[in-house]
Order: sequence, then structure tokens, then C-alpha cells
Amino acid sequence: SSVPDEKLLDLAAAGRLREPEVLAAQAHRMLSDDRADALVDNFTGQWLQLRNLEAKAVPDLLMFPDFDDNTRKGFRKETELFFGYILRTDRSTLDLMNADYTFVDERLARLYGIPGVYGPQFRKVRLTDPNRRGLLGQGSVLALTSVATRTSPVFRGKYVLSTFLNTPPPPPPPNVPSLEESNKGASTAAKTVRAQLELHRKNQPCAGCHRVIDPAGFALENFNSVGQWRDTGADGAPLDVAGTLADGSQVSGPVALRQAIVGRPDAFTTVVTEKLLTYALGRGLEPSDMPVVRRIVKKAAQNDYRLSSVVVGIIESAPFQMRTKLEPAENVKGPAEPVKVARSN
Repeated sequence: SSVPDEKLLDLAAAGRLREPEVLAAQAHRMLSDDRADALVDNFTGQWLQLRNLEAKAVPDLLMFPDFDDNTRKGFRKETELFFGYILRTDRSTLDLMNADYTFVDERLARLYGIPGVYGPQFRKVRLTDPNRRGLLGQGSVLALTSVATRTSPVFRGKYVLSTFLNTPPPPPPPNVPSLEESNKGASTAAKTVRAQLELHRKNQPCAGCHRVIDPAGFALENFNSVGQWRDTGADGAPLDVAGTLADGSQVSGPVALRQAIVGRPDAFTTVVTEKLLTYALGRGLEPSDMPVVRRIVKKAAQNDYRLSSVVVGIIESAPFQMRTKLEPAENVKGPAEPVKVARSN
């Protein structure tokens, strides 16, 4: 997100930047530079929707009086530091789901129940609770997919399907009643979110999509609206977090959901590669881009699915290095000729 530095310009002027070894070395050099924070911040803002935290993570202050804007900023910083660490230290893409570490200050550590962390400085800590591992256990994701007064298995399920599995559900049909409208006049027994959703799913237009969306969301129900662990719901009863994903995988909590996602490492790395390539190109992917994605994933698999391998594979790819731009029609007398522009930075 800046101009090329002197070293890049010198290599480009000498005609050496496209040499594979030189290009890869320069990519790694740039990733280790502090200015690569722009990639981390902007990409996580786009892929994980962290840029929406301020607008969407607004828990009810009567229910969560300790939550404030500092907590919200801490959530975002944790995820950015986490992603940047995996990128810069040559860690596997699968660590995004599996890592037994995260980055917290005293405020977040207290929220998560992690002992022995004091002061406002963020530092790497080891996670002893397997439920907290990876992105699925981070407050940024959990608060972003909740509503003010409760969790939302629908929002969380849709987020998991869209963000980590790249299988977004179709939009709801028109005139579908909201969860609250579906439960008007229901007995007081239907107090839990799961019971309310069961009633909602009795509306035939809703049932098909919710069978796909809800299981992934229910698997994260042990986390409340601000990412704290809980074993019981608002009614004091144990939470029912069991469900079956569309591929038949049985999930009964965040550990099982995480294992279902990374159990197919090529598929998860493909999702990350597609999101990164979309960010790098500034456009949506076309079917013609998919052979490039498959080659990048295949090469990354030979290198333990390292996230840096995915980034370098994108930089070495033809779609990133060459783009076609049409001249404005008013400036062209005849048919517009495509102009190929090399991306050297």
C-alpha cells in the first residue's frame, strides 16, 4: 500500500525483478518490513470483516457493563497481531484455525479467563483451553456475529460458511418473518435461542437454509456475545451445541467445528488463497482464475501450507503480474486495444 522502495526500483530498472528467485526474495523481504502491516490490517479488515467491528459489535451495556470501545479495539488488535505473526514467522495457514497461542493484554486475558497477564501491552500467550484456539475462539469473530442482547447462531453459522468454507448460503426469500416474529404467541418454554430457531424453522421457506446454517452457529454457542465461555444459557440450562454440517460432519462445540474445517487442509487453504488473490487483484475471481488458485495451493501443500508460500505464489502468478485495462472509449478511434500493465510493487 505504498510506493516501491529504492531496492525494488533498482531491481526493476535492471530488469531482474521478474527472476523467480529475486522476486521471491523481495516478497519475503517486504513481508518482514513493518510497512507490511498495511497488508495485515487491510486484508483482515476485508476477509474477516474486522472493519465492521465498530458498527456491529455493540453489546447491551446493561448486560455487559465492562465492554467498551477499548475492548472492541483490543479484539481487532488481537486478530491483526495473530494473522501478522503467522504470516511473518512462516507458519502454516492451518494455524489460523489450530494455533494454541494468541495475543492479549490484561483486559482481554481477564475476559478470556487467561491468568498471569498484566498491563496494557499485547503479548503472545499460550492457550491451554482447546476451545479458544484459532480464529473461532477470538472475540473479534464472536462479537461481530452476535446481536446486542444475545448470540446469533444464524449470523455465526453464515459467517463460518462464507468466511472459512466459501459456501455462503443463499439470501433469504422475501417476506420471511424474523426470529422474533416467528415466536410471537409461543409458549414461555421456548426461551432458548435454539428453541426459538426450531419454531422459526417450521416456516417452510426457512427450513432448507437453516438446516445448513444453524449447526455451525450452534457449535459456537458456548461463547457469549463478547466471547466469554459459558456452559449454560440464560435460563440456566446446559447448552445444546450439537449439530450436523452439510457434509455430514458431526459437530458439538468449537473443537469439533475447527477439526471439520481443517480436516480438509487443501479446501481451507484454497479458501484463504481465493480471499488473498481477490484482495491482491482488487476484483472478484473468475473461473479462469481457478487453475492459478489450484497451483498455488498445490505448491503451498509441499511447504506445510505456509501462509507466506500462498502470498509468494500469488505474487508469482500471471493474474497478479499482468492485468488488462481497456482505454476509455472516448480516447480510442477504433476498437479498444487491451493494455497490459506490469505490477512490479
